[in-house]
Amino acid sequence: MQRLELTWIGKGEEPAVEPRILLHDPYKDYGDPNTENMLIHGDNLLALKALEQQYAGQVKCIYIDPPYNTGEAFEYYDDNLEHSIWLGLMYSRLRILYNLLADDGFFCCQIDDSEGHYLKAMLDEIFGRNGYYQTTIYIRVRYPEKTLKQDMAFHKEIEQVHVYRKTSAAKPILNKVEAGYEKFKYTISTDSTPTKTIELGGKKVEIFEKGHYTISSDEGSEYGLKEIWASGTILDGNSSGRFFRDYLTGRYEEDGYGVIYKVYGIGDDRYDFRYFTGPNREGATKGKYYQGVPLSKLESGEMTRDVPINGFIDLAASFGNCRQEGGSEFRGGKKPEVLLRTLLTHFSKPGDLILDSFLGSGTTAAVAHKMGRRYIGIELGEHCYSLCKPRLDRVIDGDQTGISKDLNWQGGGGYKFYELAPSLIEKDKYGNPVISEQFNSTMLIAAVAKLNGYFFAPDADVFWKQGYSQDKSFIYVTTEYLDAKMLDSIASDLSSMESLLICTPAFDIGLDKRYDNIQVKKIPKSVLDKCEYGVDNYNLNVVDIPIIDEEEWEDD
Repeated sequence: MQRLELTWIGKGEEPAVEPRILLHDPYKDYGDPNTENMLIHGDNLLALKALEQQYAGQVKCIYIDPPYNTGEAFEYYDDNLEHSIWLGLMYSRLRILYNLLADDGFFCCQIDDSEGHYLKAMLDEIFGRNGYYQTTIYIRVRYPEKTLKQDMAFHKEIEQVHVYRKTSAAKPILNKVEAGYEKFKYTISTDSTPTKTIELGGKKVEIFEKGHYTISSDEGSEYGLKEIWASGTILDGNSSGRFFRDYLTGRYEEDGYGVIYKVYGIGDDRYDFRYFTGPNREGATKGKYYQGVPLSKLESGEMTRDVPINGFIDLAASFGNCRQEGGSEFRGGKKPEVLLRTLLTHFSKPGDLILDSFLGSGTTAAVAHKMGRRYIGIELGEHCYSLCKPRLDRVIDGDQTGISKDLNWQGGGGYKFYELAPSLIEKDKYGNPVISEQFNSTMLIAAVAKLNGYFFAPDADVFWKQGYSQDKSFIYVTTEYLDAKMLDSIASDLSSMESLLICTPAFDIGLDKRYDNIQVKKIPKSVLDKCEYGVDNYNLNVVDIPIIDEEEWEDD
């Protein structure tokens, strides 16, 4: 079946990315040791793949600010990628980000016109057209009169934030303001006895003889009323106005005593009911009415209204003044904290998990930290150490730049630092695939478990339960030869409702068919076809990723 999609050279030929394990480096942690916040150093495609198994469907807000592919060489990024390569790199990452996003979460991607329209077409394909959340937020990032590039025919002032969601369960958090309580102060009173009482929504409304209406400002009465005039286009273009014009003008009724009364109208609204006085002459095109709400609501503070999210935000001044925020200068792409605060305010709440896989100088993580969100930040290159980590350390110590004063930020919290493990498979001098010598036994178990779809979770009481995929499905990885005696011993402990995958370098003939609920596979053969190994560079920027072998990863 044909579908509308964006195509480019190499689409559909993306390699199967290796789901690496993440190595915790406790010496680079900072602050609260019980934190769930993560700072990851390494290629973001590999890091996202490493997170996918555990965090799929759990991230409430994703913000990314990828290289814009503008044709300029930034200090920290090679931003001059050939168009198809850029699209391919983004597509691979966006597919995993989609998997990580919660059903009620939001995805925000900032970009400019260089690739913004192509990016939106790609996002439409991944999220579906219905996943586009009503609008793109346009951000003014610089003032035209302050440009230093006087030779430019057009100056780029505006960048875009495309906002998407996976399902309609994602609802933004809108700002609320008071609905003008002070205006709801009028009551209808008369100097005569009411001649008719009607019920509306369980409330009694009194109707008086024609001509006996007077308006007073009695705030102690049961109902509060707001004076409103409906005229002209309001009558034609507003449902309340049409209701006022077509139904509530000039309707007379007669009671049982022969007295004729004019009912000027009462209609439901979101505040329970509305009073109308009607026009003062036949055929009038305007009229005064009084919109009412019980004073109990006014007094309880329940009457608020939602303020829609602005589709245009002028942050030119903030972009110009954010270079030193957090103490980390990052030219050519740093975002002000106020921008991230705005997005996280609308698309997340305290305690939600936030992800930025193009962390840059650490702005998203810094803002999430100050706003009480959990976060995962991923950054490649030396500035993960020189910019992101020092900035987050300062935030935990009570940094007072950016949004800190507005939030009365005093410091606290923490994060854990992770490195990507090397590729599990390498080639020996004869070109044969073998397990990398950089893997000790614990790393090997974790990697093989992940590659086979199991969660690494060693059972302290049962040595062969090293991971699980479902409640009753386990994995056992060993570097030792597996003989029949060992397998029979394990089988005797395995219930008929449980299943087990054993990965070993060698085993007795026939053991792979000995038990129906036990699979026996050789390593590395059991994982060779799972993905592409030995690729440490999906960014076209060659970097050496140091391997951390801390105490928790050492052999027993």
